[in-house]
Amino acid sequence: MKLTTYSVEGMSCMHCVHHVTMALKDVQGVNDVKVSLAEKTALVNADESVSFEALKAAVEDAGYQLAAK
Repeated sequence: MKLTTYSVEGMSCMHCVHHVTMALKDVQGVNDVKVSLAEKTALVNADESVSFEALKAAVEDAGYQLAAK
């Protein structure tokens, strides 16, 4: 498993945090997610098989932007 921090753009409230959290948790292979509104980050604990592209697509589908930190 790998633990990676990503930048998340577009969040403005806890409702946004929930959307990003659920989008990332729905990616197969993601084990845990902690999203911070204050830091505008997502800490993702996922299997090695999970690609950045899969995480980015899930977050973009939810209406936000994910970038490597």
